[in-house]
Amino acid sequence: MPVSLDRTRLPPRPLYDVAGLRNLAYAARAGSLALTTRLRFRLMWTTSRRALLGAAAASIPVVYLASTATAGDLYSSNTDLYRDLSEGVDFERRLHRHEVTSRTGAKRTTILAPHGGGIELGTSELCLAIAGYHPATLAAAGQLHDYWMFEGVRPTNNDELHVTSAHCDDHMARSLCSGSLNALGLHGCTASAAGFPSGAAGVLVGGRNATFRQKLVSRLSTAGFTARDGVNHPTLSGTDPANICNRTLTASGAQLEITTPLRSAMFTNNTASGRKTSTTSTFWTFVNAVRAAIADVEASQQVL
Repeated sequence: MPVSLDRTRLPPRPLYDVAGLRNLAYAARAGSLALTTRLRFRLMWTTSRRALLGAAAASIPVVYLASTATAGDLYSSNTDLYRDLSEGVDFERRLHRHEVTSRTGAKRTTILAPHGGGIELGTSELCLAIAGYHPATLAAAGQLHDYWMFEGVRPTNNDELHVTSAHCDDHMARSLCSGSLNALGLHGCTASAAGFPSGAAGVLVGGRNATFRQKLVSRLSTAGFTARDGVNHPTLSGTDPANICNRTLTASGAQLEITTPLRSAMFTNNTASGRKTSTTSTFWTFVNAVRAAIADVEASQQVL
């Protein structure tokens, strides 16, 4: 079952996933990842000695930079938002980190909905389903993936809770991604914002992982969806290294910008309480295509 975080406010300092850093060190020694040979620290807060030693062993930079709110965003980061608002009143977080054993194998991919709930409608339900959980019953089926979502739960004005993905500094989101080979961010947008004709049902595929993008475009197109590679889109390319979907062991990931008409077609009752129990065939066709693309990518990845 998914676990909900408690409502304790998070301290404004970075969190590092030591297991993820250890895995990265193993990968570096095996030569499967190109890493910098010099380590530069620029720390604004202190971290544990164990985390710093782990980062040094992996020869990767540990950086925490203060950010300012992106135009249109009220909050400059998740941490900024958490200071002012109340979990359970304004927002909720849901996540599931699976136990990794020799029997279950490693979870290579994390599914993210940074603007779930009432912020970008339908992305919470998609996050659960793509991770392998039915959005209504949470029944698990098939290959399971780790997931994290931030959800606006206000009756109105949930758009005020939008924090751009490059400023997502939620500790658990970053920890999950730092221990994953892949991450997939799910987003909602208007058709015009994505470069589609007004009212079009389409999906723009972004992120720094070119192979992941290609697999997603291919699988979604084969399933009958209008899918485009968005790597050259001026604002929705998802190629910023700071984007939460790119904060993985490979420093790359993918994201889907799904237009409003396409998301609307996924539910017969497009309300906060109704979406999870009113998914349509369009929803499940989309989910299955994305899961197939993830399987394609994972099939070629070795876990050390």
